[in-house]
Amino acid sequence: MANPSASRTATVTRTTKETAIEATVSLDGTGASDVETGIGFLDHMLDQLARHGLFDIRVRAKGDLHIDYHHTTEDVGIVLGECFSKALGERKGIRRYGAATIPMDETLTEVALDASNRPYLIWKVAFTRPKLGEMDTELFKEWFQAFAQNAGLTLHVWNHYGENNHHIVESSFKALARALRQACEIDPRAATVVPSTKGSL
Repeated sequence: MANPSASRTATVTRTTKETAIEATVSLDGTGASDVETGIGFLDHMLDQLARHGLFDIRVRAKGDLHIDYHHTTEDVGIVLGECFSKALGERKGIRRYGAATIPMDETLTEVALDASNRPYLIWKVAFTRPKLGEMDTELFKEWFQAFAQNAGLTLHVWNHYGENNHHIVESSFKALARALRQACEIDPRAATVVPSTKGSL
């Protein structure tokens, strides 16, 4: 059996001319979040990721928000993705696959993922407005792309229907949280085995 006391926690720091970001993720947490990106709506979504995935997430980000939110949003996705990948290590014992379908009022969004270390994003999400508050709605795809690429996830996000853009985004993050929680969990029947016939992920 895998050592239940083994820490699946990682910290990643990334500094460029555009952003300075430090993040810590614990896969076996309680859903605690401590997030400050300078982008209120992104903070709210990362709180959802932590709470519904039962991950402990801490993020401190400073970026060139005087230009726009693009660099900060994308780079937070990169750093959090790296944290998840690092915390998963060799990915021994994980369930690997996860899926969730989340309703939120008039909206229904589905996420299916494979923590395969083969990153790929399918994004079937459409918005009716160019902005949500002060945030460009196109930036949500950028975050999911950066996160999937750096976490090593084959990630499919499909909004079946919905009218409220806030609900569409929030249900996407909640579905990601639930699916990722499943995929990262240790399977007690195969706790020391990499879940692949190749022997590695």
